Amino acid sequence: MRSRGRSYQVNELARSAGVSIRTLHHYHEIGLLVPSGRTESGYRLYDDASLLRLQQILIGRELGLSLEQIRRSLDDPKFDLRQTLLEQRRELEQRGAHVARMIRSIDQALVALDHERQGENMAVDKKEIFDGFDPSKYEAEAEARWGDSDAYKESARRTKSYTKKDWENLREEQASIYGALLLAMNSGKNPEHDSVMDIAEQHRQSIERWFYPCSHAMHRGLADMYEADPRFAENIDKFGAGLTPFLSAAIRANASRNGA
Repeated sequence: MRSRGRSYQVNELARSAGVSIRTLHHYHEIGLLVPSGRTESGYRLYDDASLLRLQQILIGRELGLSLEQIRRSLDDPKFDLRQTLLEQRRELEQRGAHVARMIRSIDQALVALDHERQGENMAVDKKEIFDGFDPSKYEAEAEARWGDSDAYKESARRTKSYTKKDWENLREEQASIYGALLLAMNSGKNPEHDSVMDIAEQHRQSIERWFYPCSHAMHRGLADMYEADPRFAENIDKFGAGLTPFLSAAIRANASRNGA
């Protein structure tokens, strides 16, 4: 698609899309979003086609794709923007319905807690409070894949005795780690930056503290799994779009830093 006469300077595009100018510069450097021209003063200019391409980049990140995956898709001669938008719309509708179910389940839990605080008894509908969650499919698969491993046995032994407070502490710790990673990613830091690798090390130590001994080599293997299995990516990217490939890259860099 060619420009119909409207051009946007980098600050206009950044403001409209809600991204940083630094992010747009990075996209230019890696060939993902190249300006359509320059002003006489040398400032980058973008056209309407650039806007649509940037939208595709942001949607792809929201769906958990890496920048390289997005670039390959957009540069494929067979790429059809309209068909892609329709497919993305369907996928996001499905995600929206799933999220809505989970929100309803949280609302049910909140109602039960309110009754409990008021000294009232309320029968908890297990189907309602777990609507949108299906942990059994992960448990069955985990046991099938790793049931004979020492790591799986150790994880099962530890988690069997965890209290509600233990799980709350675990979730808070994970949220803190992912929050720090998201802040680093959004600030434009590279996964190989020492501070980002330090966060990846905290991630490894958290696994080791709560579940099983996790060597740097094993941690590297987990990074591969996070990217290969969309269910892991979906869970991690709840903390921020595109966090899965960023975390995985930081894990690999940290593993290499530690000789694994």
